[in-house]
Amino acid sequence: MTRFAVIITNYNYARFVIEAVDGVLAQSRRAAQILVVDDGSTDGSQALLTGHYGGHPGVTLLFGENGGQLAAFQRGVAAVEADVDVVCFLDADDRWQPDYLEKIGAIYDQRKDVGFVFSDIDLFGNEEGRIGFARQPLDLGYTAISTYALTYWYGAPTSALSLRLRYARLCMDLPPQISATWRISADNCLVFGASIFGARKYFLPTGQVGYRIHGNNGWWAQQNRTTTFLGLLQSRGLIAHYARAAGMDDSCLELAKLEYRTKPDPDWAEARRYIDVCWRARLPWWKRLERILSIVRSRKRKG
Repeated sequence: MTRFAVIITNYNYARFVIEAVDGVLAQSRRAAQILVVDDGSTDGSQALLTGHYGGHPGVTLLFGENGGQLAAFQRGVAAVEADVDVVCFLDADDRWQPDYLEKIGAIYDQRKDVGFVFSDIDLFGNEEGRIGFARQPLDLGYTAISTYALTYWYGAPTSALSLRLRYARLCMDLPPQISATWRISADNCLVFGASIFGARKYFLPTGQVGYRIHGNNGWWAQQNRTTTFLGLLQSRGLIAHYARAAGMDDSCLELAKLEYRTKPDPDWAEARRYIDVCWRARLPWWKRLERILSIVRSRKRKG
């Protein structure tokens, strides 16, 4: 069976972190390793965690200086044991329901080709609602070329992300000049990196991930034109770095039709994305048109 490591990252969330850790310990399918990474908290989190879990055989506490979310991810991934198959991430202010690992574990157990599973999230606290990539489970196939060309985000917030250890290690291998730009929103490194490095992605709505909205978060409510532009600019730089590491360049756009065929049931929105990518390829116009028509015909047959 798939062996899980869970990385819980905490910075000044003493009022929430115990609930997060206890939710992982209460999973119906146990994690092989639970790593709590405290990123230099100053609110008493470290003493609280030591008091609760200092002698717990199933919980490893990692304390370090404040470096931001990505630095905490990197410390956690570096400490994952080699025999672990999949790494899951959980923010300390969020929580899982008891069957989260059981549900995503069923996909990883049955589908050895799947490298990245992400879930929907249930908002709680100051907001309520459910947010998900789709209404039903969806095999997204491979997403490297679409991500490279369009900066498309095939993922979810941190607490709903999981990926095989080999991809997690690749995603966390970043130079200091790039790492410094991702003190927050480091889930982009997992989402974009996994796509570029060739992880087959799967969306599984579990109803098991609680995303807490409180005074210090609610990322989408804080966006404006400037933050949107800067975020996309930083994302382009991150994707470009991963692409260089993976040996990708613009010639990969010629393979967009083939990547599209790895998706068992793409919707029209996905088809339009790949039509866009095909049109960008450095090919004669009639070859680009041939690829576009192939996608359209394929979508009509499935529709």
